[in-house]
Amino acid sequence: MAVWQDLVAIVVAYLLGCIATAYYIVRLRTRQDIRQLGSGNVGGRNAGRVLGRSAFAIVAVGDALKGLIAVLFARYLGVGAWAIMLVILAVLAGHIWPAQLGFKGGKGAATLIGALAGYNVMIALLVVGIFVVLFVILRSFTLAGLLALVLAPFALLLLGRPQMDSVVMAVPVLLVIFAHRENVRTKLQSRAGASSPRAR
Repeated sequence: MAVWQDLVAIVVAYLLGCIATAYYIVRLRTRQDIRQLGSGNVGGRNAGRVLGRSAFAIVAVGDALKGLIAVLFARYLGVGAWAIMLVILAVLAGHIWPAQLGFKGGKGAATLIGALAGYNVMIALLVVGIFVVLFVILRSFTLAGLLALVLAPFALLLLGRPQMDSVVMAVPVLLVIFAHRENVRTKLQSRAGASSPRAR
């Protein structure tokens, strides 16, 4: 396998990731910078805060498509499994740290789901299924989504999937968790405060 094919796939993945859907949707509709609005995050949830549910849906689909296209293009070039993982990391890196926006982007969950769909659609469906169950229990979009991503590699092993599938899933998940670290800390602190005796 030619190294250039791997490199082209990785570079294209990063450039696709840099297409910050939320930033351009908000800029197009309001001529404002989403980084100066709402939470300041360049992601679907903040776009939803600024423009409503339709914007959230558009951004979620757009971000997922970036991951999907990046992996499908890599497969078209015929890159191997390890290179696919690097492609997924690259498209996530572009989304989280887009060069043209001063390396301030989104958190990567939707992009990862799209990338996983390109790698193996059943894995993406598994993550979505776990998320739905956890959301019903936790009533938290962020925590349910992140826990679904964390649990998915283990679920793959239990389902008898090849270990490589779990590795390809687990490594990018760590990057997404890192991008969400402040959200996780805030959510856990608020839940701890709500359950403390003083809060009652």
